Amino acid sequence: MNIIVCMKQVPDTEAQIKIGPDGKSIAENDIKWVMNPYDEYGVEEALRLKEKFGGEVTVIGLGPKRVAESIRTALAMGADKGILITDPALDGSDSLAVAKALAAAIKTVSYDIIFAGQRGVDDDSGLVGAAIAEYLDIPQISIITKLEVSEDGKTVKANRPVEGETHVVEANTPVLLTTQKGLNEPRYASLPGIMKAKKKPLDEKTLESLGLNAAEFGKDARKLKIVALTPPPQRAAGKIIDGDSPQTKAAQLAKLLHEEAKVI
Repeated sequence: MNIIVCMKQVPDTEAQIKIGPDGKSIAENDIKWVMNPYDEYGVEEALRLKEKFGGEVTVIGLGPKRVAESIRTALAMGADKGILITDPALDGSDSLAVAKALAAAIKTVSYDIIFAGQRGVDDDSGLVGAAIAEYLDIPQISIITKLEVSEDGKTVKANRPVEGETHVVEANTPVLLTTQKGLNEPRYASLPGIMKAKKKPLDEKTLESLGLNAAEFGKDARKLKIVALTPPPQRAAGKIIDGDSPQTKAAQLAKLLHEEAKVI
């Protein structure tokens, strides 16, 4: 079974995010970049399927040269090879353009199942997985929390939560699945795995090598344009309620909630 994982590199969730000088992007100075957490579930699920069925796991990332570091992390976890799509013309591309480039790279590889994180923790769009499936003309099951693959590898059955209930969806392969927390517990890369990852193949591809038109990518080709980024409003200082007894404090709290917060 051949499995592909689409991986995005994002700022560390503990990084302090600041708005860049242009007011439309984030300042990238001193940011630590990591694999998108939702993509980690895809890598782990791919490795589990490989352990059960055999085959090969390919991780595909897109972006500047630094994205290779996150691909190497997936290789250290146990993936077999990586593909990095890197091209200056990709800078500022929107989700649809990213999906188009990823789909073009996927077409160069044999695959049965594709995993993608259900969203990136940076822009939260949640569009890339569905768009890749559309470009490839294959079925997609989103935000899965459980996956079963038939013994012959020709069908999958996945659970996805919907408003407190669970949908059980079946599809034929090839299929794209978007992953989220609850599907599994991603493994850590071992020291031997880290050493082996340095020797595993990581190919670089440009838009031209994928047969794509650079004019369809980048900021000018965006369908969704970012007008401005603004920080959230600063929170007002909290209040400490004084009183000689719990009853007094409770009465004062109720008064403030009614007269100032106007929530009761």
